Amino acid sequence: MLRFLKLLFAIPTVLAIVLFAVANRQSVRVSFDPLSREAPAAFIDMPLFALALVALALGVLIGGVGAWLAQGRHRKAERQLKREVNRLAVETAALRAVAPESSLASLTGPR
Repeated sequence: MLRFLKLLFAIPTVLAIVLFAVANRQSVRVSFDPLSREAPAAFIDMPLFALALVALALGVLIGGVGAWLAQGRHRKAERQLKREVNRLAVETAALRAVAPESSLASLTGPR
């Protein structure tokens, strides 16, 4: 079902991107020189669809990095909790090895 929903979303998206690319093949000048509009020192001539797709890809990349950085405290808390669980598991195993089996039944029995 999830695969079907992915395809249901992906097919129209890919179709829209292809139609956009075919309809916007004309070349545009992207200037990196804010001082000279007539003869910029740094510019790139590229198809309009390429400019739009590059801008979209950069937005996705920057958004992904931002989300990853924002979730850093959650990843740190998860690492600390995993260490705590491992420490408690080792401690529990050591206590089970030391305590006689009869005393464990009285400690873990019904309350």
